[in-house]
This record gives sequence, C-alpha cells and structure tokens, in this order.
Amino acid sequence: MVELLPRDRASLERLEESQLAFCATRSTEATRRLPLRAEGRQFDYRTAFQRDRDRILHSRAFRRLKHKTQVYVPHTGDHARTRLTHTLEVAQLGRTIARALGLNEDLVEAIGLAHDLGHTPFGHSGERVLARILAGEVPGCPLAENVVRTAGTFKHNYQSVRVVDLLERRYVHPGLNLTDQVREGILKHTTWKVRFPFPLSQPEGLRIGLPCHLEGQVVSLADEIAQQTHDLEDGLYTEAVSLEEIERLGAARAVIERAGERYTGECNRHRRASLLQRGLIHLFVTDAIQTTAKQVTRVVQKFGVRDHEGWRAIADRIPAACVTFSRQVAPLFVDLKAFIYRFIINHQEVNRQDHRARLVVSGLFAAYHSNPLTLPTYVLLRFHEETGRPYLRDVPIPEIPTEVDRYYHDSPEFARLIVDHLAGMSDRFALEEHEALYHPHSAGPLSPGRS
Repeated sequence: MVELLPRDRASLERLEESQLAFCATRSTEATRRLPLRAEGRQFDYRTAFQRDRDRILHSRAFRRLKHKTQVYVPHTGDHARTRLTHTLEVAQLGRTIARALGLNEDLVEAIGLAHDLGHTPFGHSGERVLARILAGEVPGCPLAENVVRTAGTFKHNYQSVRVVDLLERRYVHPGLNLTDQVREGILKHTTWKVRFPFPLSQPEGLRIGLPCHLEGQVVSLADEIAQQTHDLEDGLYTEAVSLEEIERLGAARAVIERAGERYTGECNRHRRASLLQRGLIHLFVTDAIQTTAKQVTRVVQKFGVRDHEGWRAIADRIPAACVTFSRQVAPLFVDLKAFIYRFIINHQEVNRQDHRARLVVSGLFAAYHSNPLTLPTYVLLRFHEETGRPYLRDVPIPEIPTEVDRYYHDSPEFARLIVDHLAGMSDRFALEEHEALYHPHSAGPLSPGRS
C-alpha cells in the first residue's frame, strides 16, 4: 500500500543533504542570536531558512513595500513596479539561479524577500535625503554637532538588517531573530564596508570583513538583473524610451539575433517588447549560471576541494563576486545600466519625484525634530523605553520645552529614531503626513496612523 507521510524538519534536512551541491549552505549549519521558543508547536516541518522566510513574509515592513517606489511612484499608475513587486522578482530570479546551481533555494528566497525591507519611501532619493540629514547638510534640519558626529549615516541594506534585528516587534525580543546566514545576505546584497558609521545593534554573525556565501551572492546579482530589466520595461511603458532605442543596445541585439524570425517577424509591438524583455532576462540569468559554475570549479581546483567540508574550510577565501557574468556579457550589462541611467533615471518625471522626495522627507524630519509631540505615540513610547526618559506626553506642559531641548535635540538616539520612522514609511503615508503637517486645511479626519 502506498502511504503519504508528512515530512518533518529532520527529513527535510536529510533531503537537503542529498540534493544540494557541495558548495551550498545547509540549513543544519544555520545559527541564530537567540534560541527559538516552542510556543506550543506540535510538529516541526520547516527548516531554519523556511522559518526565516515565513517570518519575513508576515512582517509589517514587508507589507509596506507595496506602497514604496521602485523608480516610478506606485500610485500614479497600475503597472509600474513597486518595491514589493521588485522584491518578488528578485526572489524568483534568485531561486531560478540557485536551483540550477544546486544552492539552497530557501536561503536565497529569504534573503531576496528581506533585502529591501530597510528601503525608504521614494526609492533611492529618500535614502540620499536621510544620509544628508544625518550629515547635517540639509537646510532646515539642523542637528547638534555631537549628533552629527555620533548618530551615523544611512544606507538601505544596513537599515534592512536594523529592521529585522530591532525594529520589527512581533516577539518577546526585538526583531525577527533571523538566522545569521540570512542577515549576512541582507547586508551584502549591495556594497558594504568593514567600518561604516551605521548603528547595527547586533553586528555579530554578519562576517562584515568576509565575502558572502554563494546564496547571498546570488541575491546580489538577481537584484541587479531584476532592477535593470524591469526599469527598462517600466521606462518603455511610460514612453521614457522607445523600443527602437532599446533594440540598438548590444544586449538587445544579442537577444534579437538569437530569436531570429520569432522577433523580426512579430508585428505586434507589445509582444515584441515582451519577447525582448524575456530574452534579456534569459540572457543574463543563463550567463550568470554558466559563469558561476565555472568560477566555482576554478576555486575548487585552486584549493583542492573535494566535498562540502572542504568547501566550508575555504569559504572565507572565495571571491566576493563568485556569482557573476562572463567577460562577454558583463559589458552588455554595463551598457544597459548606462542607458537606463541616462534615459530613465535622469528622466524629467523621475527627477520631479526626486525633488518631491527631498521636500517631503526633509520637511517631515524638520517637523518631528522641532516638535517631537507631532510624532505618533508609539514612536515617543519607543524613545521612552530605550532611553529611560519620561514619556513626553506625561511631562507637564511648562517643562516640555526644556525636556525637548536637553534630551531630544541633543540626542543621537532621537535623530536615529526619526530616521527609523521615516525610512519605514510608504510613499503614500509620507505624503499624507506632510500634507497634514504643512497643509492642515486639506487634511482628512484624524486617524491613528501606523502602529
């Protein structure tokens, strides 16, 4: 008789061991900063990285990605990518690459889903504004000298780690208590430095001075592929570029040549554009898979690796860009990025959004910093919990100016608190807050806001 037996965590781990490549990260190797609580569970059917993926998907920070800008603001049309759809595309491309190379798909998916949790409203524009505010470079947002010196700067990959380590509050401890392997991949999905002035609450386990594991490198490259190809499609949809201009790119010519009559014989421009989009993704993903396999083989030969234990012994010495493009395709990708930067990122509409981002983010910071009572209650309570200062709404009204001047305006922790609040906002929430604070005549009914 055939019988279906549920797979528990131990059986899934054995399955991993039998199927993963020698260079893949096993979930049995996962480490966490805090022990997991049983919470009355009767059956353990998830590996460590599956559990991380689920914690990320159920977080508030993940849900807010749906209203955060990728390049084009999400509420001006239905089809442009948002930070959430970008995140899903990164996870999908990452899993494709990981499966082809025999790497740990669950680890790749978890990193991919969390990599942009720390991204600001208004895309990279909001990120740049927050960094300039913390540096004391934005007029209207004056920070005390000691605050500028000690508060640190802002970068979204570091903020993503801060979100999962500290800012999410679903358990008895701060953060999501993700595995160190996922946390490391989140940090290293884009450039990072050994000594970077950003307040990471738990730097342990991030291996900041070492190259990332292969799964983290896969997410880094998948992020680049997804970003450039969907920026190109969004630019075409908004008519920032024409199909004819795209077709002249070296990568596009390579795709068209391989497609042959299927492309040149297609009369419908929408289907031609979709065919080209799919072809570009296939070109870059295929090349990344094949090139990475060769790169890993060279590393194996150099160090005499024979099995997984041998790989683990040399993992700290692998190239930081082991997952990469070939010498033939890399220049095509560089040309594509330059094209997108020139015609899409520098487009009038995108720059108008950037200008608005500077006004809104700096305006909100100035309002919150000058009068902390304009902040939501939960933000003020967090300052009270983390510093031990009295909850500001409980301070007698005559004493509030002195309390604010002495313990808020002179506090690096308070500046960082505002930055955390701003970075977590969606575009829509930030716009509504700015409207309510600076144009109260048009503000709607009072609402509790985010909590």
